[in-house]
Amino acid sequence: MTIELDSADARTRLGQWLTGRLDGGTVTVGEFSKPKSGFSAETAIFDADVDGVGARRLVLRREVPDPAVYPQQVPGLDIEIDIQYRVMQLLHEHASVPLAPLIGYEADAELLGAPFFVMGFVAGDVPTESPVYTTTDFFVNATADQRRRFVDRGLAQVAAIHSLDRTEMDLGWLAPVDGPAGTAQQVALWRRYAETELRGRSHPLMIDTFDWLQANAPTEEPVGLCWGDARPGNIIWQDFEPACLTDFEASSIGSPIQDLGWWLMFDRTMHPDGTRLPGDVDRDEQVAMYEAHSGRPAEHVDYHELFAGARYAAIVVRVMNRLVDRGDLDPNQTIWLQNPAVDALAAIVSER
Repeated sequence: MTIELDSADARTRLGQWLTGRLDGGTVTVGEFSKPKSGFSAETAIFDADVDGVGARRLVLRREVPDPAVYPQQVPGLDIEIDIQYRVMQLLHEHASVPLAPLIGYEADAELLGAPFFVMGFVAGDVPTESPVYTTTDFFVNATADQRRRFVDRGLAQVAAIHSLDRTEMDLGWLAPVDGPAGTAQQVALWRRYAETELRGRSHPLMIDTFDWLQANAPTEEPVGLCWGDARPGNIIWQDFEPACLTDFEASSIGSPIQDLGWWLMFDRTMHPDGTRLPGDVDRDEQVAMYEAHSGRPAEHVDYHELFAGARYAAIVVRVMNRLVDRGDLDPNQTIWLQNPAVDALAAIVSER
């Protein structure tokens, strides 16, 4: 069943669903607005008028019909908003990180055409990828101290997630079944995903990188909950302080340095010409910041940044496939092979 989110029917259904989940009486849902970015869940912002209480701004995230952007960590675990909601529930219970308040999750696709969840709206600045936030007023007009705080506070949130004891959380639903949790298992999983998405096409740089990663996977690393998409653009900022962490659909159980490698790889793509403004600290300083917040050395950082580059290149292939399959992109396009993710991977490989 197809239900358009901007329809009166959808707003009525959602209002009925929210009634009883919010303090007060009957809920009337206003018009939806949508953010400008994102490739996974459909996101809509709306005001809910609660009888007897007043208006409250909320966010709805609904599963899209396309295949999930990220590989399945566990067979059958393929509803990305379900993963997001479960991880945020765990973080609400066990971590001291800023998150949106959760209102509820609905698995029944009959209500709005697909599973969805609702959470509170958190206002703030969201660093963009296009244009890269390092060239926007948000960052350019900041002071050097604000830029440094931005990086430091962001890495503090990554380290806070990694400080969690996975034995104290219910993570069995995310535990891999194809081998012990760790880097070797994650590299094998991502390689299978990349090769499937290539659909017989040749991508020598990415496949050669996976060859090297599999042959050189570090062992005996600590293993815990990984954010999966740790970067400034998945944080809502208020006065250069994290106000809300978002987007946990790529979460996994693996080496914490997997997240740090992803953060550093994305930082590289946000500085395409290598230029940094005062206070925008370089890679080595960022590693030192993470180590200070986590209280342990960040081992195998180079390896995990390379792994991040290979993952990012594979994700672009998947996203381009989705657009082709949807009829929104020419099947003969070569964006899957020629894009900023591949450029970043090539740069990382050249430094190895």
